[in-house]
Amino acid sequence: MELNQYRIMWVLVFFDLPTETAKDRKAYTRFRKELMQDGFSMFQFSIYVRNCPSKENKTVHVKRIKKILPEKGHVGILSITDKQFGNMDIFFGRNKKESGFLEAHQLELF
Repeated sequence: MELNQYRIMWVLVFFDLPTETAKDRKAYTRFRKELMQDGFSMFQFSIYVRNCPSKENKTVHVKRIKKILPEKGHVGILSITDKQFGNMDIFFGRNKKESGFLEAHQLELF
């Protein structure tokens, strides 16, 4: 077995969904709720993130996202390693935030 298959992965879901009609808003709400039910957390308003303990687990969650894709709008799915996610610079205004988001979610693994 390849050692890398046990590497922690992060799945980021980026989306821009229409909200003009009641039907659009319902689809938007349903998509967000289903992401959260699958363990995703809001990183920014239209960016949700989830850590996965392995590549196989990441694949399971990506398949789930594909099953709940709304009829309209744009959705992007990006998978990165724990190290890549940890190298992200995060700012609140001009103040750099140390990786508190990363540390809080890593604790969930243990």
